[in-house]
Amino acid sequence: MDLYKYEKELYKNGVNLIGGVDEVGRGPLVGPVVAACVVLPKDFVLEGLTDSKKLSEKKRNVFSDYIKEHAIAYGIGEISPDIIDKVNIYQATKLAMEKAIKQVEKKVKLEHILIDAMPLDLDIPTTSIIKGDSLSISIAAASVIAKVYRDDLMYKLDKKYPEYAFASHKGYPTKKHIEAINKYGLIEGYRKTYGPVKEVLERVEKCK
Repeated sequence: MDLYKYEKELYKNGVNLIGGVDEVGRGPLVGPVVAACVVLPKDFVLEGLTDSKKLSEKKRNVFSDYIKEHAIAYGIGEISPDIIDKVNIYQATKLAMEKAIKQVEKKVKLEHILIDAMPLDLDIPTTSIIKGDSLSISIAAASVIAKVYRDDLMYKLDKKYPEYAFASHKGYPTKKHIEAINKYGLIEGYRKTYGPVKEVLERVEKCK
């Protein structure tokens, strides 16, 4: 599979500054949704780079550092659980992506944006690609940066609240995670509109 296919086509048409955009964290019960936008140089090569979910954690960390070091520019957008609850996760994801793009635009003038699945209404020409993190080198790079950034947030939360085991499940609704919130309750940062969290809140309300 040619991960450079979309980028090569744009380069042929005289488009040079391409932003790859992806997000992570739509499914977790706690923490922000995070997006990254990455602009890679034309000669960028990183053997083995693909969708961050298909990489080991060790490789993701190494790749993230390498991408940041060699990228023309990158930006990270983070949207809090409070905003997710207010506008819904779909809209919050768009906001995170737009935030990441704006960070990059402070450094370079983007000519085209490749986005993983999500359509965005921007002044810049965009291409939305289903499973883009497995089909575009730029989107794959963005997925790695976003994933490593959000995982680091979960490790910090794990140190503060080890009983929730955030380091192992990263906030996703695993059996272990559900058991922890049922046992210890909710800390700050939970998404109150998400099913398992709503159930805990409803139980607390009934006990009042």
